[in-house]
Amino acid sequence: MKKEILFAALSACLLCPSGVYAQKKTGGISETLLSKIQQLQAEGQTNQGQLSRALFNAIASNKIDDLAQNFANQGPVDTYFSVETPKQSIHDQKSSGRCWMFSGLNVLRSNFAKEHEDTLAVEFSHDYLFFYDQLEKANMMLQGAIETAQKPLDDTRVQFFFHHPINDGGTFCGVADLASKYGLVPKSVQPETFSAENTSRMASLISSKLREFGLELRQMVAEKKKDSAIQQRKTEQLSVIYRMLALTLGEPVKTFTYAHVDKNGRQKGEARQYTPKEFYTETVGKDLNGTFIMVMNDPRHEYHKTYEVEFDRHTYDGHNWKYLNLPMDEIAQLAIASLKDGRKLYSSYDVGKQFDRKRGYLDLENYDYGSLFGTSFNMDKAQRISTFDSGSTHAMTLTAVDLEDGKPTKWKVENSWGAASGIAGCLVMTNRWFNEYMFRLVVNNEYVPAQLLKEYEQAPVMLMPEDPLFGVDE
Repeated sequence: MKKEILFAALSACLLCPSGVYAQKKTGGISETLLSKIQQLQAEGQTNQGQLSRALFNAIASNKIDDLAQNFANQGPVDTYFSVETPKQSIHDQKSSGRCWMFSGLNVLRSNFAKEHEDTLAVEFSHDYLFFYDQLEKANMMLQGAIETAQKPLDDTRVQFFFHHPINDGGTFCGVADLASKYGLVPKSVQPETFSAENTSRMASLISSKLREFGLELRQMVAEKKKDSAIQQRKTEQLSVIYRMLALTLGEPVKTFTYAHVDKNGRQKGEARQYTPKEFYTETVGKDLNGTFIMVMNDPRHEYHKTYEVEFDRHTYDGHNWKYLNLPMDEIAQLAIASLKDGRKLYSSYDVGKQFDRKRGYLDLENYDYGSLFGTSFNMDKAQRISTFDSGSTHAMTLTAVDLEDGKPTKWKVENSWGAASGIAGCLVMTNRWFNEYMFRLVVNNEYVPAQLLKEYEQAPVMLMPEDPLFGVDE
């Protein structure tokens, strides 16, 4: 279509009073309003012309973060921590959104190492568990298409399933449900594939197929096909998804031979054959569900109440994400109790805020954007969440805290961006940053006071996944 024709068509749509985007008489930028904007901007400048040109030349030619960097905050990062759990190898999620799995499995292998001090830590396969994560999410999307088939395509719940049919993000609840259902295997038995580390193309193709399948299932419901026929067709559809996953991630191993080794690299006893569930039982010990609580800091909602997010789970028959909402000082005390006993924790953050990537350092004064642009950024945590300005974006493994007079001054996390990133693969964050941009923490029940365990058992307030805060960790 020629540009002139396209422009005319768009203009007609905009001018049509019955159109969705009908032009309004007020509220647009007129010539008068534009002139006023420009006048106010000029009046707000100091040393108007020269300063404005100098700032433009600098900002137009450089990275904003390089110019906003607070020189006074550029001293060496203090890497001493009074409470620190044992170090372990750093993994790399590459170009994937599997941080939740990396952090969750970090906790599990750390627990194994703590309980088997004479044995070399186990390295669990991310690829193996990711296969079943994707298959389960595909099933949940197709079942969702069936159960919402009576609703129109533009219904919010229908769009929830069709907008993102599959994704590689998640929470610790997914680790708990998937590992207990399918078991775990060593990384050496099922290593990463290219598509495990670079998920976008695989996810795009599978999403297209799931949307096609979802429409077909909706049509079968509309035609009043028998439930058995619909479920049979869904099974056939999932077999196609299984094949696509097997070709990209490798078919999950069903049995394997493995031998533990000691800290000196010597084999401990004879190698034996395992199923994934047998290996899970040996290395993890029991069903994770019921052994932990998830706590969260969401100042928009009442503290010491329990909330649950509908459809925020990895398996259709699994657990929704449920959390106890607590003030940050109480969350900190839970973390400190766990770390003092040598237990790492799954945690998640808005890691993109005030993040000095080169130094692996997170602090509220790393960058002074306000001075650079002659304005200020004044929203508090609740306001940032409510307006989609901030939320949990990345899971990392909380591994250390520095205490002064019993109070935290800074924290340390193991990241999943490789050992060359940050500080030997870790990040350091000040407590003031932690309070503003930390969101989720998974704590073993033994470190949770009885009163909080009781509060966790309250009937939860049900929230919807469209809530600004309830995206998955990636």
